[in-house]
Amino acid sequence: MTEDRPGQVPSRNVDGGPLATCSTNPVTGFFRDGCCNTGPLDTGQHTVCAVVTAEFLAHSKYLGNDLSTPRPEYGFAGLKPGDRWCLCAARFLQAHEEDVAPQVDLAATHERALDIVPEAVLRRYAAR
Repeated sequence: MTEDRPGQVPSRNVDGGPLATCSTNPVTGFFRDGCCNTGPLDTGQHTVCAVVTAEFLAHSKYLGNDLSTPRPEYGFAGLKPGDRWCLCAARFLQAHEEDVAPQVDLAATHERALDIVPEAVLRRYAAR
């Protein structure tokens, strides 16, 4: 579901179709609506729907963005391998450049990810 919110960019995926849900368990997305929707307030462009791996989570933690440790005060249980999560497009591109990029659900990746990540790179990691 890609319900529009004030300031939200229209919800289309990288193939030009409707944006699919990335994850509702855990709930992801800048708007915490389960989708990789974006808008002017989303300066990090949380637009790439990734299927996280242990390698990616460890690398992200090393870089200072700990996505695996539970943070109950924020209602965040922590991610585990196989979870789907809306990543910042620049962080995904960095992971690609450092050979730790996770797979990507293209149907749930917002077309605005293409502003930062080349289409060929996203397709290379397409979840099968």
